[in-house]
Amino acid sequence: MRLLHPDGQTVHVAYCTNVHPGEDLDTILGQLDRFAVPVRRHLGADVLGLGLWLSSPVARELAGDPRQADRLRAALDERRLEVVTLNGFPYRGFQDEVVKQRVYHPDWTEPARLAYTTDLTEVLARLLPDDAARGSISTLPLGWRHPWFGDRQVLAAEQFDRLADHLHALRERTGREIRVGVEPEPGCVIETTTELVDRMAGWDEEVLGVCLDLCHLAVGFEDAAVAVPRLTAAGRRVVKAQVSAALHVEHPADDATRHALGAFDEDRFLHQTRSRGEHGQLRARDDLGDALGGARPLDPCPGGTEQPWRVHFHVPLDHAPESPLAATTGDLRHSLDVLVGGDTALTDHLEVETYTWTVVPEAVRPTDDAALAVRIAGELAWLRDTLIDLGLKESA
Repeated sequence: MRLLHPDGQTVHVAYCTNVHPGEDLDTILGQLDRFAVPVRRHLGADVLGLGLWLSSPVARELAGDPRQADRLRAALDERRLEVVTLNGFPYRGFQDEVVKQRVYHPDWTEPARLAYTTDLTEVLARLLPDDAARGSISTLPLGWRHPWFGDRQVLAAEQFDRLADHLHALRERTGREIRVGVEPEPGCVIETTTELVDRMAGWDEEVLGVCLDLCHLAVGFEDAAVAVPRLTAAGRRVVKAQVSAALHVEHPADDATRHALGAFDEDRFLHQTRSRGEHGQLRARDDLGDALGGARPLDPCPGGTEQPWRVHFHVPLDHAPESPLAATTGDLRHSLDVLVGGDTALTDHLEVETYTWTVVPEAVRPTDDAALAVRIAGELAWLRDTLIDLGLKESA
């Protein structure tokens, strides 16, 4: 799906396919008919964008065999689907029964992470529509925060140098421009935009930017109106934004609220939880279960005053959790306004990334493929309508 910004830029809108398990090419091809085509039809869109997730084995296969990459491109074209962005954060097994901290491995100190990312760049160069200005790939924020000593930072910097060299050479060889965006996430080496600016100081600014996940931004209580200018001042482009909402807990000391939160404490994904202390400092637990009842539960009333919690749980954009819980949808709208509501679009790739449909509370969980397609289409329609309210127009 494409929208036109008043400044003349085409803003690409996609949904991320990491919501679907798929560890081989045939499965991914099958997902196009099971999900993507029905989503496009529900939206009434001429072309639907996919933020494609390819596991490491699939990326290696496609990068090593151009015929297979062309087979995927042909299948996309035939179904009026397009890919301008890839999600390169999960390496493999993202919909396994238990993911948690495994999603941060291999990290950016390991050659396997660089190899995976360069494979993705080769694949995306072949999948990009002919009229697309550029492609984008999101990647993890170096790794989990511990252990992370100075030598690991040096190793990561060396690998990103090699990645930047590869991206420049790829552009010379293929004529396609691809940028990689590091995605700050709670609990990681790069958790905030301030840490991203510091950790990436001196790194190539032309091809290495940021993927701004708007759920993560809200969990860290960051204001896009401050964060985005900070990135711009440091020369870091927002090469991609993931349009996602976090779980907001206004009264975490309330018994009914804590009971409702229990439905979101599940075993597959990590749900980092944050609140502010009495002096504004962030207070953190690595998972929702730890915050609710671990060895060191998160105090809902630091200094005697109740403080809201934010939970890293990507909740549906068009369906707020039932009271007494809420979503950071207001923050999300504000962030979108900052990114694309002004005179100039500060990013041209927007990707809906609600990968949690299999673990949301049963009352809102899709029961089959058809229901999931309807829900994904609903989120994309919400985003389309929000962007139109911000002054964008559907592309002819």
